[in-house]
Amino acid sequence: MALQHFNEASFDQALAQPGLLVADFWAEWCGPCKMLGPVVEQLAGTYDGKAVVGKVNVDEEPELARRYGIMSIPTVIFFKDGQEIDKRIGVMPAEEFTKIIEENL
Repeated sequence: MALQHFNEASFDQALAQPGLLVADFWAEWCGPCKMLGPVVEQLAGTYDGKAVVGKVNVDEEPELARRYGIMSIPTVIFFKDGQEIDKRIGVMPAEEFTKIIEENL
């Protein structure tokens, strides 16, 4: 399963599954989010079958943004077995995200 686009229900369902979940909180109007988009898509392809990688549009899912205290976008949150384990705010190179994923697979 490649890159997922989460709504609240599908996010909660993915979060309830064991394993690693990587969620990119973003918005359509956000320039830095658009810069990070290809990195997130690459991660989804690279880790297909090993981790769930998806995007949460904060304009469409404001409750999820509130739940995780999203104040700046893009924000990428890493979850393992339903628990938040790490968070990165802003545009970063793919290696930054890959390191966290590899350490937690």
